[in-house]
Amino acid sequence: CDAFLPGSTFPLRDLVVVEQTAVEIYHKLELEAAALHQKLHHYLQVTARAGTVSPEDGGQCITRHHTDKPFIIFQVTAMEETLTRLEKTYDKNVVLATRREYIKVQMQLEECERPLFGLISFIFLSLSLCVGKPVVSHLNAHLNAGYKFGGWGRDSKPVPDRESMYWYSGYTSSSIVDIRFYTNYNSLILRNHFQHHNLHSGWYGTGNNFIIRDNTLYYQINSPFGLAKLNFTTMRYESRVIAKASTRFSYANSPNQNFDFAADETGLWVTYATAESSGRMVIAKINEPSFGVEEEWQTSVFKPGVNNAFMVCGVLYAVRTVDIQTDEIFYKYDTRTRQESYISVPFVRFQEKYSNLDYNPTDQKLYMYNDGYYVNYHLWFNHTTKATVAPPYRRT
Repeated sequence: CDAFLPGSTFPLRDLVVVEQTAVEIYHKLELEAAALHQKLHHYLQVTARAGTVSPEDGGQCITRHHTDKPFIIFQVTAMEETLTRLEKTYDKNVVLATRREYIKVQMQLEECERPLFGLISFIFLSLSLCVGKPVVSHLNAHLNAGYKFGGWGRDSKPVPDRESMYWYSGYTSSSIVDIRFYTNYNSLILRNHFQHHNLHSGWYGTGNNFIIRDNTLYYQINSPFGLAKLNFTTMRYESRVIAKASTRFSYANSPNQNFDFAADETGLWVTYATAESSGRMVIAKINEPSFGVEEEWQTSVFKPGVNNAFMVCGVLYAVRTVDIQTDEIFYKYDTRTRQESYISVPFVRFQEKYSNLDYNPTDQKLYMYNDGYYVNYHLWFNHTTKATVAPPYRRT
């Protein structure tokens, strides 16, 4: 018999070098982030005793911290070039596992740039918002582009031992019948869930703006039309009706998104529209133990003209489409001051439509479920009078 050998052998050494470099950089950035958080903690203790906190001091604290960022960026660039060359020449499946490590390093590198501003931002009341470029993680766990409805993300108030947990729930229609949990980001990408909860038939939900908080699913139900919560620790189910909320007003991108749950640094929220408000969005603060509405705020933004919305530090941000590739955060309402304003913070959209967009206060990212893909964005908050770090995209 005849044997046909390939003209060249697979350069395994190159792939091993990339993988080793990824592990090395990842651990280095973890140490860098830990050092920055420790430095910030000390800085806040000192300034709290002194009775003053200034953004200028915070910026100096960042500037004085030594970093090997230029060399790290050089290493990451070299890794990208090697992986691209191997993917063009050899079997992409062989290279895929290493590219996942590379993606993790990219995300950790961006994360390392922002821990101080992430914590400092909440100290100031006057902030400007910056949105990073989309980080595309993976097609959904079903590996099916037809699963366009759903959501993914992290628990906004994780219980002990589940701080690194991710969740995902996706469908071919705007229904909610099950949810999957993953130990960490790697498990999410590898589609290796540790729990898969199927909701009882009487607990089915609808819409796409559901979240996980304190190991509890908050979502919309249609019978009766209202709010629901399912605690996965106790498997206790509760529901509430908001009499004024209307089924007529949904977001522009998908149907049945009448209630939109959100969580931020100040707690749990839900937004909706009413016939009384002529379709304009209402913000409601939810008391988590009682699952009742504590207070409401009426906005002037028309919900059907909005793609989605999220809450950060008690401020509602609404998003709309600019063109085929771009969305814009165009409106905000501050529940502390009851003031609203129109702004312009454009950001790149990965695919044409998305069904879920939520902010997570644990890592200060926007999580988007975009036509079946897991997508996230870093958020940066800078003081409006003086930006001590150049933003990655655009500042208001």
